[in-house]
Amino acid sequence: MKGLYTIGLLVVSNMFMTLAWYGHLKLKDLSWFKSLPLILVILFSWGIAFFEYMFMIPANKTGFIENGGSYNLWQLKVIQEVITLVVFTLFVTFFFKGQSFTINHLIGFGFLVMAVYFIFK
Repeated sequence: MKGLYTIGLLVVSNMFMTLAWYGHLKLKDLSWFKSLPLILVILFSWGIAFFEYMFMIPANKTGFIENGGSYNLWQLKVIQEVITLVVFTLFVTFFFKGQSFTINHLIGFGFLVMAVYFIFK
């Protein structure tokens, strides 16, 4: 159960992370956002990233095997990376229609799935 809880927290965390890191690229289309100086865009993104940490830290604390969780550090990291790519792919697909998903991306994701296999082996 802790394993699924950890993964759920990581998914939510990565949703905030992706929005903080890449959302401003889409928000530039809004008139009020377009005129913001870079420092305010950075602070805006930091505000979103705060919520990323509110989920990421508990995910790692709960999921870490030495705290009674299900995963060692290697496993936590590779799970987080795969979740990041899935969330990022969905984000780009829905919000950045001009970005294409190619066979090279699919092959790269396949290698990441193989990484998960080997890390958990």
